[in-house]
Amino acid sequence: MPFLKTRLLAVLIAPLLGLLSPPLLSAEEVNLYSARKEKLIKTLLDRFTAETGIQVNLVTGKADALLKRLASEGKNSPADLLITTDAGRLHRAKSARVTQGFGSPILDAVIPASFRDPEGHWYGLSLRARPIMYVNGRVDPGQLSTYEALAEPAWKKRICIRSSGNIYNQSLVASMIASDGTEATEAWARGLVENFARPPRGGDRDQIKAAAAGLCDIAIANTYYLAGMLQSKDAGQREAAGKLAVFWPNQQGRGTHVNVSGVALTGSARHKQNAIRLVEFLVSKESQQWYARVNGEYPVRRDVPVFDILRAWGDFKMDTVNLSRLGELNPQALRLMDRAGWK
Repeated sequence: MPFLKTRLLAVLIAPLLGLLSPPLLSAEEVNLYSARKEKLIKTLLDRFTAETGIQVNLVTGKADALLKRLASEGKNSPADLLITTDAGRLHRAKSARVTQGFGSPILDAVIPASFRDPEGHWYGLSLRARPIMYVNGRVDPGQLSTYEALAEPAWKKRICIRSSGNIYNQSLVASMIASDGTEATEAWARGLVENFARPPRGGDRDQIKAAAAGLCDIAIANTYYLAGMLQSKDAGQREAAGKLAVFWPNQQGRGTHVNVSGVALTGSARHKQNAIRLVEFLVSKESQQWYARVNGEYPVRRDVPVFDILRAWGDFKMDTVNLSRLGELNPQALRLMDRAGWK
């Protein structure tokens, strides 16, 4: 009798279970290591979970620390995806063999080839440019033209820029090697060092602040730092950023240097299909608009409008070198910077 009651109960419950959505019946998830801060991505991850039922388990940390963690964990890493900044770091992850290639017709259709790895190991999620920023009233923009021209004597002791240990500068130099060759780029780097207003120190915001304070006339920095300062709750940051204007170099040639924040599928990924769905979600039009606005960056998709603050700086021609080359040329760029005395 108890057996018959159990069978009857199972027959009655089975149809009800069939009505429940898959997320309620299974622990669908994807594990994400992110060098972007939680506040800069969590809202999108929550939207993805609400739409798909796939839970995103987020671990944030410093970019280099996350890469070391992935390498240390090896095949036992729980991570399915790595989000990090700069194509140089994405290439390092690929070289460390902690990523794997993957394909997606959606990603290939909306992300330009120059902003993704040719072998599918990583895809760009957003763009940042590294233009020349000059102090209004102290620099005539008519005097500006190219990155190369910043090595000319006219800019002696007038330039603020980060150290050679910074990946953003390494990628800028790598882009110049790709365009101008090693010999010309090294000569440029030596001239640029001569034009430093002070020994490199601090981050991009510190270069902007130094220029605003009169320590230099030009700062080289990523656009999202300036955008963030212009929107800051700190009146001092807003005031400093407001003193600078953006100049897009190399518009008659290869274009202004750009880079990405990007995402890679880990070699240990256990939730591969869920991971790919998340990446596709992150490049949807709605996600791109939100992600670019909150991060103060440019959408990686060409059919998504630019955020107001960035739009005010005007359109510009981007360097179209495949960003994977920046990673490949990174060791060469580092040695060149060292020989040039770039501390």
